[in-house]
Amino acid sequence: MEIKQNYDLTKLNTFGVSAKAKFFAQIENESDLQELFKHKEFFAQSGSANRKQNQKIFLGGGSNILFTKDFEGMVILNKIKGIEVIEDNTDTVVVKAKSGEIWHDLVLFAVERKYWGLENLSFIPGTVGAAPMQNIGAYGIELKTLLQSVEAYDIDTGTKKIFNREECEFGYRDSIFKNRLKDKYFISAVIIQLSKTPKINTSYKILQEYLEQNKITVNGPKDISDAVTIIRKNKLPDPKEIGNAGSFFKNVILTSEEAIKFLEQYPTAPSFQENLTVKIPAGWLIEQCGPTSPSLSGTSWKGYKIGNVGVHDRQALVLVNHGGGTGEEIKELAKQIIISVKAKFGLELIPEVNFI
Repeated sequence: MEIKQNYDLTKLNTFGVSAKAKFFAQIENESDLQELFKHKEFFAQSGSANRKQNQKIFLGGGSNILFTKDFEGMVILNKIKGIEVIEDNTDTVVVKAKSGEIWHDLVLFAVERKYWGLENLSFIPGTVGAAPMQNIGAYGIELKTLLQSVEAYDIDTGTKKIFNREECEFGYRDSIFKNRLKDKYFISAVIIQLSKTPKINTSYKILQEYLEQNKITVNGPKDISDAVTIIRKNKLPDPKEIGNAGSFFKNVILTSEEAIKFLEQYPTAPSFQENLTVKIPAGWLIEQCGPTSPSLSGTSWKGYKIGNVGVHDRQALVLVNHGGGTGEEIKELAKQIIISVKAKFGLELIPEVNFI
């Protein structure tokens, strides 16, 4: 394993913003990871007494990160791969996926073998290791409903620990790895349980409508996976064509009481009941707002462009880099969107993307 210095990260983040890492390494297996843990002396030998230069971040697909400046520590690109069935029962299978695997490749592994559970999570960008951090979810399914455990390494000590589902402290697009243990552990593998028998979930309105309009009968998980993939491709821009990180903000979660008051005031707002809470789509909130500058009064955020960055013209939830934009410019645009939504609706948008 080679440690490089002043490494260009432009092609390693889907926003395509320019940034450099003081140190950079790529890991291909867990042996590389163990070797990496032995390199604590490396920073001191390089004259890096500054605490910032001892920081480490792990990159997978770079689809949920915004570099606002150069990173003065070490960036480690995770390429640890492998998917295997570790338990095969009458009605279920348990699958272990290494964290460097592309998430959609894991979905395809499952649907091609007619294992049910992951099909609604098709075509979500990023790697397997990022999935439990965010507790990824889409079209009526969250990862936490399938996950058995997470294998992770303490970044300071190199000690391996297995977190069961409860220990992961999952929430909406949230987990212990994103909060209390942020930057403390490296996720090396995820263990999930899937079903051999049909577990069809087409309750999500957009998915249900697509299947009905296209007269698709669900005979296997691939039918749902294909539908979700097409919906997502039509809804979200391809980072290869225009820099973006997918959904930039979390949807807003309200209590039932809060939702009643909100919907009385804004009866046309879409909403989704989820257990004892109600979800208000962040994209809809953003569409109803615009820049607060007097000279731009009446301008919608959707399709808005300032300099080299802006809001996608088909999906207000997506911030884009048209080319040459900086992370700071995208961060400032996000700040202005948050202010405008707060001013109009009294609701606080929370970024889903991690700022570095």
